[in-house]
Amino acid sequence: MTKGTIFNIQRYSTEDGPGIRSTVFTKGCPLRCFWCSNPESQKSWPEIAHRDSLCNQCGRCIEVCDSQAISIVGKKVLINRKRCTRCGKCVEVCIPEAIRLVGNEMSVDEVFQEVRKDVQYYRSSGGGVTIGGGEPLQQPAFVAALLKQCQDEGIHTCIDTSGYADTEALEEVLPHVSLMLFDLKHMDPIVHRKLTGRSNEPIIRNLELITAREIPTIIRVPVIPGFNDSDEDITAIARTVTGMNHLSEVNLLPYHKYGFSKYKQLDRRYKLRGLEPPTDMKLKRLQEIFESFGLNCQIKV
Repeated sequence: MTKGTIFNIQRYSTEDGPGIRSTVFTKGCPLRCFWCSNPESQKSWPEIAHRDSLCNQCGRCIEVCDSQAISIVGKKVLINRKRCTRCGKCVEVCIPEAIRLVGNEMSVDEVFQEVRKDVQYYRSSGGGVTIGGGEPLQQPAFVAALLKQCQDEGIHTCIDTSGYADTEALEEVLPHVSLMLFDLKHMDPIVHRKLTGRSNEPIIRNLELITAREIPTIIRVPVIPGFNDSDEDITAIARTVTGMNHLSEVNLLPYHKYGFSKYKQLDRRYKLRGLEPPTDMKLKRLQEIFESFGLNCQIKV
């Protein structure tokens, strides 16, 4: 039975495609974007997260940890992540739920039974199921099987992808996709590598494939002040997507700080601390650039 690793199923979503949707968040991403708001999505395996604000330092987690990976220093619980085996025993005994296991393995049928609960909302609103992440193309067999099962039930399907994947993975998934949400972060491969840790060459190659197949697509551009929000940066993206077959619109996604606390829970450093979201004036200017190319551009706040 085909299985995948996911970290959340968000019901009643209105931000990941048309209508009311359920978004399945897969775990694992090859990119390391500075601004990532879902750091728990990056690694492909389950992780232990700890929230200080809920912890009462009772010590139960220390007592059950066979690998001696947990300690209390002062009034703070520390997790030695090199020792931690992610067995989940600490999660089971944590009464205030300060410790949680992020990510679990589920079969295609288990996920489908969850998302099909809202099929009436999908049909009445023109919604459906979106698979995001992380990067869903890191788990192509699971994603393709889940999307096919949705299609067989008449449910609209969508994936939210960075486009960074082997072409073979994209080819496996494409026959079962009704709509692509495709991120473009920067057109310069050198700058793209600095921002994400990877070149954009596979992304451009896969975008060309999607264009050739005439897959309905929405281009999504994260707007990160000082990194990709100059007129030149946005013009380069606009030139790239102008003339794309079946491009319905471009979405500007302004940078936000909503994921900041997650980094602390995973004992990771947030690299953009102090960065402020783009102003309305800046977003309007970038929108106008896309519109000057004849593109329908929407700001998604």
